[in-house]
Amino acid sequence: MARTVVQDGVTRRTTSAFFRGDSTNFYPNEMSFDRDDIVPQYIAKGWMPAAPYIRKETPIAAFGSCFATNISNYLHERGFNVLTKAENGAYVTRMGEGMVNTFAIRQQFEWAWLGTVPKSSLWHGYSAEEFGYDEDVRLATKAIFDRAEVFIITLGLSEIWYDEPTGEVFWRAIPLNQYDPARHKFRVSSVAENLENLRAITRLIRANRPDATIVFTVSPIPLQATFRDVTCMAANAVSKSILRVAIDELHRELAPTDARLFYFPSYEVVMNLFRNAWQADRRHVHDRVLQFNMEIFERYYCLPGLTDAALLRAFRETRDKDMELGGLQRQDARRQAFVERSERQERIARALAKRKERRDAADPAEVAARRAAREAANAERRRQRMARAEAGARREARQISMAQRQARGAAVAGAAAVPPGRAARAPRGAISRFLAVGAQGLSKWLRHRRAGPGG
Repeated sequence: MARTVVQDGVTRRTTSAFFRGDSTNFYPNEMSFDRDDIVPQYIAKGWMPAAPYIRKETPIAAFGSCFATNISNYLHERGFNVLTKAENGAYVTRMGEGMVNTFAIRQQFEWAWLGTVPKSSLWHGYSAEEFGYDEDVRLATKAIFDRAEVFIITLGLSEIWYDEPTGEVFWRAIPLNQYDPARHKFRVSSVAENLENLRAITRLIRANRPDATIVFTVSPIPLQATFRDVTCMAANAVSKSILRVAIDELHRELAPTDARLFYFPSYEVVMNLFRNAWQADRRHVHDRVLQFNMEIFERYYCLPGLTDAALLRAFRETRDKDMELGGLQRQDARRQAFVERSERQERIARALAKRKERRDAADPAEVAARRAAREAANAERRRQRMARAEAGARREARQISMAQRQARGAAVAGAAAVPPGRAARAPRGAISRFLAVGAQGLSKWLRHRRAGPGG
């Protein structure tokens, strides 16, 4: 039996042949973006808490991939209590945006709460400096986790470098001076591995902070490079998909019984909501899109937060800027084409000027000799073209003459076949007249060609 649903104020039939379940949500079209309910209907539905509850004093721990910095900075600038913005020596503070895979994030929770120390040197800073397993740093990390009432964890990638004898995974790539091809390997982690890491992280938080909110996100920032022997764009699509699927499986598995477990769709906002979200390097998001992403978070999670009207206004302003940027980009492309054309014309002009300078600087006698040689070569080419044309004309004349003889023979034969009573009315023949005119035209053309251009 067919069922009807309403999308953008229009009643639609889901199907007339198949049952599609109790919930049918359509992908937005261009008209959807003009509706007042674009954010709650196409972005927030199914992912957000029932009401905001994060207050300015609520302790927040936000870390993970580089996109986590945007979340931390936004909330911190608005006066929220972001623990990972404080200088306390913890690695989740110093390298909070550099823990890009689920293995590294799980290591921090297990180190802080369980005292699990990796067997090999896995943690390194941005300049490949080694971060050890200092007890004071562990306790500083534990203090953050023990206080946090909200954990915002951003996942970046699923490509990993690992230590083969122990199976332990590095935060990032391996420092060049420590790389050992016999033990250090690269691979793409699986959905199952990432899902198990997320389960372990969730279990640890629930064991130590049972009432805390857990918000997982996926960073939209693409891989800068892949270590796979494939294109980076394709590898990035796989890397993000693995993480997104792992989070979705966790959410479907635990969210029905865990009211404080959420996914925030920052990845989808950047990838699907705007046409010109990226800066020129295609890896960093424009500030206006980042701002809107965080405004969505503030609207649905924070007190005091934004109203629906304020969020809709923010979306429309961001979309207007996005469309304006699209026009500016087209203008920039036209401007760049004009610049390239102008530069090409300048190069040609410079080449001609240099050629003129060489001519002017050359010996007059040498210049005259070169000019005479060019004129002689041109005259010889004209003579050869004329000879080829005359040969072709002679061939055509012979063919016409042969055709005339054949036509006269055919006329004689035809006249003999005409009954005596009709012979006097037989015309001379259109073919003969045509061939005669053709022969006259060819003769005139040959005389013109022999006379030359000035004849």
